[in-house]
Amino acid sequence: MSFSAHDTAFMQQALGLAREALYLTSPNPRVGCVLVGADGSVLGSGHTQRAGEAHAEVMALRDAQANGHDVKGATAYVTLEPCSHQGRTGPCCDALAAAGVARVVVALQDPNPLVAGQGTARLRAAGVQVDAGLLADEAHEMNIGFFKRMTHGTPWVRMKVAASLDGQTALENGVSQWITSAPARDDGHAWRARACAVLTGIGTVLEDDPQLDVRAVPTPRQPTLVVMDSQLETPLNAKLFQPQRPVWIYCAVDHADRRQALEAKGAQVVCLPNASGKVDLAVMLQDLGHKQINEVHVEAGHKLNGSLLREGLVDELLTYLAPKLMGHGRGMTNLGPFTSLSDAKTLSFHEVTQIGPDLRILARLSR
Repeated sequence: MSFSAHDTAFMQQALGLAREALYLTSPNPRVGCVLVGADGSVLGSGHTQRAGEAHAEVMALRDAQANGHDVKGATAYVTLEPCSHQGRTGPCCDALAAAGVARVVVALQDPNPLVAGQGTARLRAAGVQVDAGLLADEAHEMNIGFFKRMTHGTPWVRMKVAASLDGQTALENGVSQWITSAPARDDGHAWRARACAVLTGIGTVLEDDPQLDVRAVPTPRQPTLVVMDSQLETPLNAKLFQPQRPVWIYCAVDHADRRQALEAKGAQVVCLPNASGKVDLAVMLQDLGHKQINEVHVEAGHKLNGSLLREGLVDELLTYLAPKLMGHGRGMTNLGPFTSLSDAKTLSFHEVTQIGPDLRILARLSR
């Protein structure tokens, strides 16, 4: 299927709308929709709202109606296949067909088994022309965690690290504030905000007493905090406990009195031991998938980082490198020592961007 320059421009506009929903729609995908008349004018536009509220297509139809526009014969540009099932909202494919839309341009098919081609099939059955595949890669990136969860049952795991150019995340004495610049730290908060959950380990909790919330950028909700705490050592006065913020603690040993005390603080405690007496990280990620977590943002120490990497559970590294040399200190992970270069973890650079004086590197693990 070949698309016109106008098609591409309107789909880019729809992707821009989806980007506006980056921090909003979890666990639903971020979707944008633009309705365009036969004369090339925009009749309505919108993006998906919070879970349980209107999807992008309905928001665009409402926008057109509010502005007195008739959408019969219009073209809808949608960044993900319109849904075809009755969930907390009605099927968007039916809403578009009922409104008289003549053509729907879709970036890519919805991986949700409840949709997966049925939305476009119902539109075609209703006499609507459907063209798919425009800017599919960009639309996939927008919802990379949703696609991972729908196809593999587990979330997209993004590990964030701030380090010096020689790979040190702290001095030997543990001092790490601040290796990277304020712009890089603010950018890190934006990545926290887009995640469904922030994951850390008990070592970080005990050593740093972090809040691990989003403060540097506006956000309509705080991501759930997930703590790997094998022995249930999380202090009851830890800063991570905040009003209205979910905290999930995964342990390997169920100390009843400590569990009850943590649950009284509002935490949800889940015991998932492995044969070594630690939390079974693979099963933990499966559990997060069942809980509809799309993206996990890891901010942990070198031990948990190493464990996640060794078990092949990391999809992407979000690394901020400061133009500093710190010498011997604490590294990014406790991988190795390897005896052969073939043992090294291989990555591919997905994106390299300068943020203030620092470099932000998105690198993906080779599978």
